[in-house]
Amino acid sequence: MSAKPEIVTFGCRLNTYESEVMRRHAEEAGLEDVIIVNTCAVTAEATRQARQSIRRMKRERPDTPIIVTGCAAQIDPLQFSKMPEVATVLGNQEKLEAKSFVGLGRAGLDLSNAPRVQVNDIFSVKETAGHLIDGFGERARAFVQIQNGCNHRCTFCIIPYGRGNSRSVAMGEVVEQIKRLVGQGFNEVVLTGVDITSFGEDLPGTPTLGQLVQKILKLVPDLPRLRISSIDSIEVDEPLYDAIIHDARVMPHLHLSLQAGDDMILKRMKRRHLRGDAIEFTSRVRAARPEIVFGADIITGFPTETDEMFQNSIKLVEECDLTWLHVFPYSEREGTPAAKIPNKVPKAVRKERAAELRAAGDKRVAALFKSSEGKTANVLIERVGHDGDTMGHSEQFIPVVVQAADVEPGQIVPVRLTARDENAMTGIKLD
Repeated sequence: MSAKPEIVTFGCRLNTYESEVMRRHAEEAGLEDVIIVNTCAVTAEATRQARQSIRRMKRERPDTPIIVTGCAAQIDPLQFSKMPEVATVLGNQEKLEAKSFVGLGRAGLDLSNAPRVQVNDIFSVKETAGHLIDGFGERARAFVQIQNGCNHRCTFCIIPYGRGNSRSVAMGEVVEQIKRLVGQGFNEVVLTGVDITSFGEDLPGTPTLGQLVQKILKLVPDLPRLRISSIDSIEVDEPLYDAIIHDARVMPHLHLSLQAGDDMILKRMKRRHLRGDAIEFTSRVRAARPEIVFGADIITGFPTETDEMFQNSIKLVEECDLTWLHVFPYSEREGTPAAKIPNKVPKAVRKERAAELRAAGDKRVAALFKSSEGKTANVLIERVGHDGDTMGHSEQFIPVVVQAADVEPGQIVPVRLTARDENAMTGIKLD
């Protein structure tokens, strides 16, 4: 019996979405018993982990060809093509094209004659297609790509060189895909991309993310839940504010791309906001919708960051009431301006600060859990198991262990939130 292609995904939600596009292309091309590794390049550590995983998978399955793609492969295809474990390398554009997999499918299990590297200049790509996906494997929520690439050049970031310049999917295509997914039973859709608040800058009439969200809510009335992935709060327009504040179908959980809480570090990162902008945004939204929960990306140990500067990031966690934190010790990336900045913070200090920042975030999570005890929530069931293994997330993205025997993945279940530990709350299903 032939085995279906296995997709191993690193990194962001956009990669998760694109892995499903590749799964469909690979299956339609007849690729069997292959591993496709979708890499991430957000840090040097992410690339190292991908290489390590490729070597491990080849040891475990020596006869299975490995195809490598994703941002790390786009930025430095040579490092992967030199690995004896790798059969072929696909670029970030090539991985989304059916013809790439048709060619590999003709080779069957023997990819030794396949092109070693299929990676073109990502900056030559001018459009992003709205790839229609019939399903997301066992996943309960669907990710919809609305945008790809980034026009900004933050000094620490290599991602534009893996993704290219910002390109948006036409609003009509986005709406049609969401209608299709809702028709197939998905109750939650996540809008995803590299820099989604830049959505529409390249489209006729330059629509905004807020206008897109408003159109989705109007034209897909049967969509129960809409999530917005990581945003730059400084670029949130009034239509998006209005949707977040007034439409309950927009989930009360926003993840902010903050990166630091000190103004000097933010300037050296070449970010578009200052700490006061973040405080103003979170305060304004929370005043109108008190139940909203904020997460954030924050980097520790950026070059020149002093203890005092770092403490400004710690204080921002309290001032913005940040709960779900993604904390990264700064990692030098060759080819970025930040890698050339002198006065590096020792790696041990970066890790210590990351641990302290994560602890601050954990305290905010504990406070959220405590304040949620006894309240009702609607949980999207993502995994059904035995002995307390039925899991999902609430509107505020609280992980919940659901005590119920008659639920299915993808259902939205009303529960009363009760006990808690450091990782999740317990939800008793309401009749």
